Amino acid sequence: MKFVDDVAGAAAARHSGGTAVTAAIDEIVFSEAVRVGDLVHAHAQVNWTGQTSMEVGVRVVAERWDSAEDEPVPVATAYLVFVGVDVGGLPRPVRPVLPETLEDERRYREAEIRRAHRLARRRAIQAHREA
Repeated sequence: MKFVDDVAGAAAARHSGGTAVTAAIDEIVFSEAVRVGDLVHAHAQVNWTGQTSMEVGVRVVAERWDSAEDEPVPVATAYLVFVGVDVGGLPRPVRPVLPETLEDERRYREAEIRRAHRLARRRAIQAHREA
């Protein structure tokens, strides 16, 4: 999980042009086991941006050392939320992500759905605590 956070953090920092900190790990799904000896690769992409926050999607694949398969095997996907911060650790604006392809647009819309669910869950928990 640290590998996923590090890869996502690098994408968030690169996109925002400075320090970005993990605010939430929305979801990690492990679809296959990584085996000893596998060569593991990860690809991260900023899917959505708000004023100071970003959702980063990560795809993790493994090249099986003991397999005749040429194609890497998908082993995990994750969605993390980062906040750009200034030198004082306060949130700072991040540049917007501009979807360029239909796939980028799909990722952007799905990120908006995940954000709405996170916010609704937070409100529901807060209401429950105050009841």
